[in-house]
Amino acid sequence: MPVPYRPTTTRPEDFDAYWNCTMKALDATPMAPEEELMPIRSTAYSTTYGVRFTSVGPYRLFGYLSIPHGEGPFPTLVYLTRLQSVVEPLPQGDAVEKLGQFLVFAMAARGQRNADRPYAASFPGLFMDGIEDPAGYVMRGIVADCCRAVDYVLTRPEADHRRMVGIGQNEMPLLAAALRGGLTHLVASPSFYYGTLDRAAGTESYPLEEVNEYLRQFPDRRAMVARTVSYFDPLFFAPRITVPTLLWGSRPVLGAMVESMPGRAEVRASEHSRYRDGVFQERWVARQLGLKDVILPAHWR
Repeated sequence: MPVPYRPTTTRPEDFDAYWNCTMKALDATPMAPEEELMPIRSTAYSTTYGVRFTSVGPYRLFGYLSIPHGEGPFPTLVYLTRLQSVVEPLPQGDAVEKLGQFLVFAMAARGQRNADRPYAASFPGLFMDGIEDPAGYVMRGIVADCCRAVDYVLTRPEADHRRMVGIGQNEMPLLAAALRGGLTHLVASPSFYYGTLDRAAGTESYPLEEVNEYLRQFPDRRAMVARTVSYFDPLFFAPRITVPTLLWGSRPVLGAMVESMPGRAEVRASEHSRYRDGVFQERWVARQLGLKDVILPAHWR
């Protein structure tokens, strides 16, 4: 039987103060949203807009807002940032017909395409940008960006506030839900900040390989890196997560976090198949939102 894992990360004494300060700065920053119709991105099922809105800094962000034709409010999918340069209105390979069922918002955080002025992130490179100082670490702003994306979607009358799913291939949905109200369901893959140094030691995959490269160059900074990433470990956000959650990973690895979550969490190990994992996730979301129809891409049917 696999030995249960628990991150060796230590919770910073000022963890709450760090994030309270971040959210206070976000609250003090006007969102100032601007929407522009994008006919080239619109479909037979939906109308798409490019959205500019402001996060801490202040920093101007971007997002694709796709609203189904017809009368809302609509169940809503909020795609939070991934550590890659390009953001799409809908993840590549998903059924475009979903845009007729869900209001979809796909955000670009600072440094990503369409939100890369004045800061253009490097991929790889983003994960360690500013790691020397927790106050200036770039991911602090990016977490705030994710929270601001949720804030924006909550302003849309077309969004069903009772059915709003935060989706991400990392920890961002967990952090956003813990820091900001609004999301009613989560889909997340705790893979970068859940025991960062533990996981980095066993992989050569990016972005965690950035940690290994940095520590090979600056071995005396290990404690400093450990302190900065500890502010982002989802283990310390788990007690605030009260909504139903689908976690991609293994139970022995994620058990410590799941046990700290008051909300219902389902852990699912990946089958390393875009088809099998995708079908499971689509069915999970549909079941949670009370939808009878599961819209799958043609090549999955």
